[in-house]
This record gives sequence, C-alpha cells and structure tokens, in this order.
Amino acid sequence: MEKERMREQNGRIGALMKDFVDRTADFYDHLKSQPVIRPTEESALQRLEQETIPAHGRDVEKVYEEMLRDVYSGTLLAQHPRSFACVPSTASMLSWMGDVMTNAYNPHASCRNNAPAIDLIEKKLIRWMCGLAGYPEGSGGLFVSGGSIANLTALTAARDTRLRADERSRAVVYLSDQTHASVVKGLHMIGFTDGQIRRIPTDEEFCIDVGALEREVRRDLERGRKPFAAIASAGTTNTGSVDPMTEISGVCRSFGMWLHVDGAFGASALLSEQRGAALQGIGLSDSISWDAHKWLMQTYGCSVVLVRDRVALSGSFAAHPEYLRDAAGAEESVEFWDLGPELTRPARCLKLWITLQTAGTDAMGRVIEHGCALAELAQRELERMDGWEIVSPARLGVLNFRYVPDGGMAQEELAEVNRRIAGRITESGYAQIFTTQLRAKTVLRMCTIHPETTEEDVLGTLDRLRRYALETVGKL
Repeated sequence: MEKERMREQNGRIGALMKDFVDRTADFYDHLKSQPVIRPTEESALQRLEQETIPAHGRDVEKVYEEMLRDVYSGTLLAQHPRSFACVPSTASMLSWMGDVMTNAYNPHASCRNNAPAIDLIEKKLIRWMCGLAGYPEGSGGLFVSGGSIANLTALTAARDTRLRADERSRAVVYLSDQTHASVVKGLHMIGFTDGQIRRIPTDEEFCIDVGALEREVRRDLERGRKPFAAIASAGTTNTGSVDPMTEISGVCRSFGMWLHVDGAFGASALLSEQRGAALQGIGLSDSISWDAHKWLMQTYGCSVVLVRDRVALSGSFAAHPEYLRDAAGAEESVEFWDLGPELTRPARCLKLWITLQTAGTDAMGRVIEHGCALAELAQRELERMDGWEIVSPARLGVLNFRYVPDGGMAQEELAEVNRRIAGRITESGYAQIFTTQLRAKTVLRMCTIHPETTEEDVLGTLDRLRRYALETVGKL
C-alpha cells in the first residue's frame, strides 16, 4: 500500500516539476520586466508563521503553490540585469539546468569510486583553472560552496604548511583595509586573534601599499613575531582594485611567507585576453579563491580553491577512516575528501561544466569585457553630469561615485543625501544600488557585470539617480 502511495505521489510530483520548468523558463524570459526587489507581503509571513511541521503530510500540489506564492515570490532578484549592488549574481539558465540535473541524481562527489565521470570532470576543470592562473604541474584544488570556505580552506593549508604548532601564537598575517571580511572570519576560525592580523593601508587606487607591508613585516620580526602569510585581492568588493601581486609575492618570498589571493570576484577576468592582464602576478601566489557564481554565470554556490602545490591541501585535510577503505580504492589515492573539510560533497562542478561546454570560453571572456565596458560607460556619463564626483574609477566592472551638490555640505549631510538616493532607486524597483564607505566618504557603488545588462539599463539608472538627487536635495 505504501509503495502504491509513493508511486502515485511521484507521478504528481513529476507533473508539478514539468509545470515548474515552464514557469522557470518564463521567469527568465521576463526577468527584466520584474522589479529588482519584490517585497515579501506581510500576509505571506503571517501564513508561514502559522504553519506547523505536520505529523501527517499535506497535498504536494498545495505545498507547491504555497512555496511559489509565499516564499519564492518575495525575494531580491540578484540575477536581475539591473541589480548593481554588492557583486550581483549572473546566474544563467544553463547553470540552473545543471543544478536541476545534479540535484535530481544527487551524486556523492567525494571520491572517484562514487562517481568516476564527475571526478574526472572536476579534475579537468581544476586543471584548466590552475592553467589560467599560471600554476605549474602539481597544483590542484577542489570545488567548495563559496569564497568564504575557499579562503578558509586555503588559510588552513597555509597555517599547516608554514607554521609549527609552537609557532602559531607568534604568527602574523597581513592584509589590506580593503580585504574581504571573510578572510578575517576565516583566520579567527583557524585560531588567529585580532592581535595577529595586520591591516595594511592602501594607496590612492585602493591597492595595498607594498612599502608599508614590508615595513610592518620587518617591525614584526624585530618584535620576535613570525610573519607567515599575506593576503592580496584580485578585484576587491568595494572598488574592483587589484593588488600588485608581483611585488607582494616578492615580499613573501623574501620572508618565507605564504601568499593567498582572494580572487573570488576578479579571478574570472583571466578568461578575457583583454582584461586578464590586470591580474598580472596571480600565478606567483600559493593559493587562490575563485567564485564561479559571481562572474561565470553560475547559481550559488560554485567556487574553487586552488593551490600551487596540491600536497598542501592533503596535508591539512586527508583522513582515512576504516569505513571509507572500500570507497577509496587504492590506499595511495588522493580523493577530493582529502583536499578539503567536506566528506559528503555535492557535484558543484557539473553546472559550470555544462555552461562552458555550451557557451564556450570565448563567450565567457566577452561577458567579462562587457561588464568592464559598462562601468566605464557609466563613469564617462557621470563625468558629464553636474554635481557628481568619481571617488574610485571603473575597475573590473565596479565604479564608486557620489552626488556633491553646489553650495557645500558637511560630510554627514552628503552621506545622508547619497544614502537617500540609493534608497530611492532601490525602492523604485528599477535598479538596486547600495552605498559603501571609501576614505570616510559615503558613496554609491555600481557593479555592472551582468551579461544581459545593456547600455540603456546603465544610462536609465544614471538618469534616475540624477533625478532622485535633485529631489532629495530640494527636500533638505
């Protein structure tokens, strides 16, 4: 009886999934006509609040419709072509298809014996990405859930490779005042205190000051500390700036330090011959984090951590309990579960594989070039508009600017004006722009990396910002 019930329910679920595929295709076809932010209705939250975890299940059709109505309909569309805040999602239907297929078959991507073809694909993608970065034979890595875990994984390998246990309390890590917050979070998780983290100032281009880095390293040596790692950014979240990795690597080599590059956002520029030159020196690093779900059109989470020497990962994460002996096969084999913190791993690589096989690398390079060109277009337009200041010029598709009306205003008033402008355009639903802080200035930030964003989208957004700016100042 139970088997018949399950068979009947599976048939109903199949019908719903066919409906969902049609709805999803329609959703992406009309994505641009939707507001960037779709507020969750209070009535939906009230209905969810009243729901319980039932002892006896409900009709799957009813649950399906409730999810579409109350859950998925009230979200920020980070994949919207006019979502310019943070680093937006560039997720494509190809990646979504890869997600659906992979989740349907639910492979366990931890070792070769579990899924030989998936194991091969992940290794091929890792070798390809290592090659783009300029890493030598013997390099390696694995797919992880996001840049935060990629940074954590790399920093763990750095700690275990460069520090003895009795040196950890004296060790010091160097990063800039523009380094992503996930790096500090990861350092805390692997045992480093704030007192062991040096924040190096940045120059006028928001890149790490290499001279200041070297001076701080020498001061720590004089204090009896152990400089062990430096973090460079290949495309900072705030400004898209790329730290001078060649020079930083020279400092690291001189003092025996590990160099990790947070390339979560910007490493994808390696796919463009035109823009990849901005990442000069990335191949001199010891490790790299790289998010495919930022600029390579993937759904969350699809990231990689790459290391110059794969042994660094297995030295930190390899474990061979007796219950994995049969799955592992040959005792000398190194499996993906030996290279990172996860034992059970979803096959995150497959959606990127499907995307690359379908779109090709040339098209992906054009995506990078398109995003950079749009930010440069926005900068040129702003420079022609009265009352606007470029605070950080267009770099890797990121631009920072603010409205500074004539007549003079205190910094606090300017900050409030620009916050209100960002709020107005976000509330309008046309586009989403957030503020950030640069050199004590509150600025508007645009990240124009979506491949379906057009020049009209950018110019229309700037026109609305101009109008909201005038209205905001007029009300003060």
